[in-house]
Amino acid sequence: MSTPATQSPPRKSSGGRLTRYILAGLLLGLAVGFAMNQSIGEPAKLTAAADYFTIVTDIFLRLIRMIIAPLVFATLVVGIAHMGDTTALGRIGARTLAWFLGASFLSLTLGLLLVNLLHPGRGLGLPLPAVTASAGLSSSGFNLHDLLTHIFPTSIVDAMARNEILQIVVFSVFVGVALTAVGDRGKPIVGIVEALASVMLKVTDYVMRFAPLAVFAAVAHAIAINGIGILVTYAKFVGSFYLGLVLLWVLLFVLCSLVIGTRARRLFGYLREPVLLAFSTASSEAAYPRTLEALDAFGVPRRIASFVLPLGYSFNLDGSMLYMTFATLFIAQAYGIDIPAGQQILMVLTLMITSKGIAGVPRASLVVIAAVMGQFGIPEAGLLLILAVDHFLDMGRSATNVVGNAVATTVIARWEGQLEAAEPIEAVAKH
Repeated sequence: MSTPATQSPPRKSSGGRLTRYILAGLLLGLAVGFAMNQSIGEPAKLTAAADYFTIVTDIFLRLIRMIIAPLVFATLVVGIAHMGDTTALGRIGARTLAWFLGASFLSLTLGLLLVNLLHPGRGLGLPLPAVTASAGLSSSGFNLHDLLTHIFPTSIVDAMARNEILQIVVFSVFVGVALTAVGDRGKPIVGIVEALASVMLKVTDYVMRFAPLAVFAAVAHAIAINGIGILVTYAKFVGSFYLGLVLLWVLLFVLCSLVIGTRARRLFGYLREPVLLAFSTASSEAAYPRTLEALDAFGVPRRIASFVLPLGYSFNLDGSMLYMTFATLFIAQAYGIDIPAGQQILMVLTLMITSKGIAGVPRASLVVIAAVMGQFGIPEAGLLLILAVDHFLDMGRSATNVVGNAVATTVIARWEGQLEAAEPIEAVAKH
């Protein structure tokens, strides 16, 4: 459980109330978006009207991003300082990366198997974009040199300004280890950082009260612009992908149950609010603060959660991993391109490398797919096929990313023998 210094005062409202408001915002957004799509016939006017919704969504996501950098820094530094043992830090880090690699391979392989079994790209019935068309996504910068050097910040101020989570984690680890090494002389700084963590959690509480409004705006905009009919057109593709996400959730649940036992069933109840928030806003980043609090209430020590969870946002995006192989081979099928089994295995290994550390890249999954497609003779123009429904797919993969990282954090806590008794589920909102 978190230390008293890192807890924020309890709120009077229950966790279930915010969840109900978010769900209400989602349903209202569906209704309003559908009404606008049906009543405004001129595309230009529809786009202009729907774009007003993005003001609300963008403000909310900016507020979330405003929180992320100081929250990650403060909780991670305090967590490492309270470990008091660099050997424990190294052990947790090794176990964390081992789980991340295994989960990434599982997700990529599941996407590959499903797309080969279901063939959602065959008989699509849509005109294919010309192979010379551009999807407007940059695929540069994916090489070993840039991948490794990007991990280390040249300036922590710059890293925080751009919300480079992995760079913030690297700097925070150095600071936390240094505070442990200097002993009593570092205690005043640890106290200051603990106070910062408490303040940022309180700020999180304020920001999250706007979540239902942001969910309403995000869903209304997506439905108004695209209409519900587009889901019918891409029914096989969207349905197959969501089937893959359901199977991945089941596999994660089974793996979690093998490690922590029957408590795994309760974990998903604690994650209800952050998962719904990530799904509604199509942003796993938006759910980070709430996920941290949910794990805290479930019994995961803050020092472990604040270390594993930020790393997961760069190395353990399970929903996005499944999407990468699934979408890449879907496009190949649509163009009638046969990718041999050996090349598909090579694709999985390539995506294992190129997908790491790109969480801060806008539309990161599509950027990684664009970078890999050329290596296997798949036209980049094929991305235009999935752009129309990418928002709806992003909703599912964002929610899955939250589940995957929460499971990983809980498993690491159990492996460390530090998974504590859970508080009542109503306590999620009180942290």
